[in-house]
Amino acid sequence: MTVRLAGLPLDLALWGVRQFAGLLGAVDRRLLPDDGASEGELGASAMPVVFVHGLADRPSIFSKLQNGLRGCGAGPFVTATYSVLNPDIRVAARMLGEQVERVRKQYGDRPVCLVGHSMGGLIARYYVQRLGGDVQVPLVITLATPHSGTAMALWAPPHPVLRQLRPGSSLLAELTEPCAGCRSQFVAFYSNLDEAIIPSSRGRIDHPDLRVRNVLVDGVGHLMLPVHGMVIHEVREVLTEAMELPLAG
Repeated sequence: MTVRLAGLPLDLALWGVRQFAGLLGAVDRRLLPDDGASEGELGASAMPVVFVHGLADRPSIFSKLQNGLRGCGAGPFVTATYSVLNPDIRVAARMLGEQVERVRKQYGDRPVCLVGHSMGGLIARYYVQRLGGDVQVPLVITLATPHSGTAMALWAPPHPVLRQLRPGSSLLAELTEPCAGCRSQFVAFYSNLDEAIIPSSRGRIDHPDLRVRNVLVDGVGHLMLPVHGMVIHEVREVLTEAMELPLAG
């Protein structure tokens, strides 16, 4: 993990270059559905699922999870993007909001579920909790997300995004502010063996105004949580339950 943190500035720089190069292309390839579903093929209660990956990770982190969710009635599965050229979780959350709107317009204004891994969960939570996304998103699922920050960020290189992951940062303070009436349900999966979230309890959501279910996963590392069989099964169950609620219909 120390080696990974030490290499994050280079990873972020290279990722930013790749994204900038992509923006120069003539075709916008963001938000392409991963399963090819069209609106006409969706079931009456189907819910699009937008995945948000973490810092310096790639959409492939969700490949096994997406395969495990096929056939549960949810979909289409879509991967969101954000740019480290603007290294701020707030900026990424606004970008996510724009992409959620695009998904809703494409698929009949259906409610959308957000699934975020690591920092992607904070992006999803900020959008829902601070930018009014709860109107569009009845369910937010986070995997190995440092909801209260992580001591690991105190030892990391001084990158702007990493500073936002430090306990007590201004961004995390915003997420502790009152948000009475937030409509979204949160399910937070966290592990007692997460080497990136220290202490591991910071992977929980503890907020009096939010409807939260915290799920402890025993003995699973940070990058393994999205591919763990029990987690995939539980996410599938949560999605199935959400689609049965009137708000998801």
